[in-house]
Amino acid sequence: MNELQASLNRISKAVNQVVVGQQALVNQLLVALLADGHVILEGVPGTGKTLLVKVVSQLLQADFCRVQLTPDILPSDILGTNVFDLNTRDFTLKKGPVFTEVLLADEINRTPPKTQAALLEAMEEQQVTLDGTSYALPDLFWVVATQNPLEYEGTYPLPEAQLDRFLFKLVVDYPSPEAERTMLLNAQAGFEAKRSQLSKIQPVTTAAEIIQVRAAVKKVTVQSPVLDYLLALAQKTRSHPDLEVGTSPRAVVQWLRAAQAYAWLHGQDYVSPDDIKAVATPLLRHRLLMGAEAQLDGLSTDDVIRGLLESVPVPR
Repeated sequence: MNELQASLNRISKAVNQVVVGQQALVNQLLVALLADGHVILEGVPGTGKTLLVKVVSQLLQADFCRVQLTPDILPSDILGTNVFDLNTRDFTLKKGPVFTEVLLADEINRTPPKTQAALLEAMEEQQVTLDGTSYALPDLFWVVATQNPLEYEGTYPLPEAQLDRFLFKLVVDYPSPEAERTMLLNAQAGFEAKRSQLSKIQPVTTAAEIIQVRAAVKKVTVQSPVLDYLLALAQKTRSHPDLEVGTSPRAVVQWLRAAQAYAWLHGQDYVSPDDIKAVATPLLRHRLLMGAEAQLDGLSTDDVIRGLLESVPVPR
């Protein structure tokens, strides 16, 4: 386990050398990867969302595909289609970009619901069904979707059913002035986020090792008081006065897995209440539906989550 943890630490350090000033974001992304959970990255253009995913996939030595989602993208453009071969007089499967290990769905809210829904089965069941035949996806299969929070004209917000398929929603903020200065110095030194330069990044682990870590994460111990604490938090979201809809049972299971991944990544073989709290905000912010009065009062989902964590007693 120590060797695997060292590999993950090397990934974090290597990513931060390329995507400067996003240490916390990188750590949350790695937690999602180890917890076998898909991620939404939300941020304004130019904050390095696509670059971040490309670098991580390169360090994992994983197959990577990027789909630029637009209003005219069809489900078959993502999943693939059966094509008739005139030579063999038979249909052959032309696989779409979903048949990969790391899939970047760029600007997922710019494609219609029919195409968004094409990812549902792949994300939940790790398989694709075409013309009645199911095809398994790679063991590592991991979806990272991006979206722009500023422009809503001509977009299709993800429905709650699909949002619940994502483990985390991570917000990509602007870098600090110090980090942005480092970016400028790197650019002066000749760094450009092009394929030719990214391909020179040396992998530090493999997809097989990540699968091994995921198995280790599931073995991280969770004591009964911590489990009760997690359940109390989940129940609180369902009765909170500022919320119309709380967290789903599936989300509670994912919450536990994310806390186990967070604990493992920090060298622990058990989950503490602090681990539960550490992953609460990215896990809940896209799942909780705010009430009308709370919105009128100017409360954000993150505000409600902070209040929630303060209101539920931590087990001793």
